Amino acid sequence: MQGSVAVVGSLNLDLVIRVAELPGPGETVRGGDLFRYPGGKGANQAVAAARLGRRVAMVGCVGDDQAGRELLASLAAAGVDGSRVRVVEGVPSGTACVTVSEDGENQIVVSPGANARLTPDDVAAAPAVRAAAVTLLQLEVPLETVAAAARTAGGRVVLNPAPVRALPAELLGRIDVLVPNRVELARLAGGPVPRTVQEAAGLAGRLAARAVVVTLGADGALVVGDGRANHVPAVPVRPVDTTAAGDAFCGGLADALAGGADLKEAVRRAVRVAAAACLRQGAQASLPTPAELATLPGPPGG
Repeated sequence: MQGSVAVVGSLNLDLVIRVAELPGPGETVRGGDLFRYPGGKGANQAVAAARLGRRVAMVGCVGDDQAGRELLASLAAAGVDGSRVRVVEGVPSGTACVTVSEDGENQIVVSPGANARLTPDDVAAAPAVRAAAVTLLQLEVPLETVAAAARTAGGRVVLNPAPVRALPAELLGRIDVLVPNRVELARLAGGPVPRTVQEAAGLAGRLAARAVVVTLGADGALVVGDGRANHVPAVPVRPVDTTAAGDAFCGGLADALAGGADLKEAVRRAVRVAAAACLRQGAQASLPTPAELATLPGPPGG
């Protein structure tokens, strides 16, 4: 079934500084210029799917400040329906402080601001959640709101459990596709961080979601469901900034699923979207179009 995507989640202004090496505990390092980019896991994933040509609606909150206006303008520029993004008076918009090293690795601290005010009532007031083929969720907004969105969704529910926290069984039981990275998988499954694809498959099998897709960075992704595990290799690129790679993957996955792809094919496409998102700096500025995906090495579907 071809359809739309609804994203219930966060919108943040990203404050980004590039450094030669990421600082250790208690260490101060000299950085480059400070840049401002629209971001937030929810908004990034919404823009990623919209850039691929999908019809996307965003449900979230911003503050009544300059950052909030910038975030809404970025959604509009990408073609995302932001009519259900509520402006909260007297509250700052969410902010993420991002440090990026020369090899593209990053450290991120998020202040939720208005994102913490997103409620189940906001979900109930958004008909797009009931109408969408895929509803895409993350954990930068209150857990009760995430659970309300999973209950309300009329189509498939995809949850990116970041920042990771314990998830109630009732919520996990409503998730069609859970998309953790290695560290999030370990936290959710109660085991060590997997070093190999085989270890990741073992941990993923412990989780109650109907299917689990583990993002493995340079190792690609792992699809676990129906008692089987399939590894999808990464697309080789030289990363500039990996900040949006995970969000690009989720947006690409939702786009492909909403377009009727099966899960393994959707993961193949999502791996390519994530790789392309590593080639430019900035969370949303790096998100690729179909034409940009076509320039990557390898076949478009693999």
